[in-house]
Amino acid sequence: MKKKLMLPVLSLIVALGVSACGAGKTETNNAAGSASPSAAASASPSAAPSAPTEVTIKHKLGETKVKTNPKNVVVFDFGILDSLDKLGIEVTGVPQANIPPYLAKYKDAKYKNVGSLTEPDFEKINALKPELIIISGRQQTGYDELKKIAPTVFLGVDTAKYMDSYTENTKTLGLIFGKEKVVEEELAKVTASIKTVSDKVKAQNKNALIVLANEGSLSAYGAGSRFGIIHDVIGFKPADENIKVTTHGDPISPEYILEKNPDYLFVVDRTAAVGGESSAKKTVENELVKKTNAFKNGTIVYLDPNYWYLSGGGLISVAEMVKELDAGVK
Repeated sequence: MKKKLMLPVLSLIVALGVSACGAGKTETNNAAGSASPSAAASASPSAAPSAPTEVTIKHKLGETKVKTNPKNVVVFDFGILDSLDKLGIEVTGVPQANIPPYLAKYKDAKYKNVGSLTEPDFEKINALKPELIIISGRQQTGYDELKKIAPTVFLGVDTAKYMDSYTENTKTLGLIFGKEKVVEEELAKVTASIKTVSDKVKAQNKNALIVLANEGSLSAYGAGSRFGIIHDVIGFKPADENIKVTTHGDPISPEYILEKNPDYLFVVDRTAAVGGESSAKKTVENELVKKTNAFKNGTIVYLDPNYWYLSGGGLISVAEMVKELDAGVK
């Protein structure tokens, strides 16, 4: 009798033991399951921040290694500043004198004044600890000194190949700041607008003369010059094929303008660009010039010197320059 009773009791004990073991295993699994993500995270090391990426930029003055997305950028070229502004890229230091009105926000105290276009303040620049300095023609004599402070890249426009140079400079910015796609889109817009104007100009088959007015004097610019985009890219035939390509232009007189008798006369007012009182119209539209085709046909076009003289070669400025030419073609 006792043996008969013992067997069910033992079976019950075994069953309870198995049940308990099963419950314990389930609890353990649940605990392990809920803890799994954090356990895995702690088990695998967190991704270490990648080292700063570097790109090598070849430019007119040499070859420079630059960090991508550099900090405390110092910019001396207003065309490049224009492009960076369009791309939404912040800078730290700029030469604050003679900044074009459309870039006036860079006169704010949040941006550091780093000297003038022709005289960089090396001490102030050094204090900013920049990771990139961008220069153009007016600062190239200080290149060796600037590159001691930080990687320095020359991104001035080569007027002999304006659009190629402008495109290359803009793509360089895209590469450095990770904006390649946006740059391609913006360049495509400019290219399309140029074709529209160029087609109109070629259909007219007219010539043009480009002059810079400065404090009552005049100088001419032709193909390959700083304003040569009018001939080389847009397609106006030069009224004079023999204008010397110089920074300050070829000095001319009203008699010269009458002699060349251009169909279009494009005028850039330097005096207004550097803060003086505009006198270009008074200088240009004298009795001799009034005898030209340009005056008679209403095709003397006064170009905005902020785009043409101060900040050419920018995403904003080039687009606006093309718009002005489009508006001027009749």
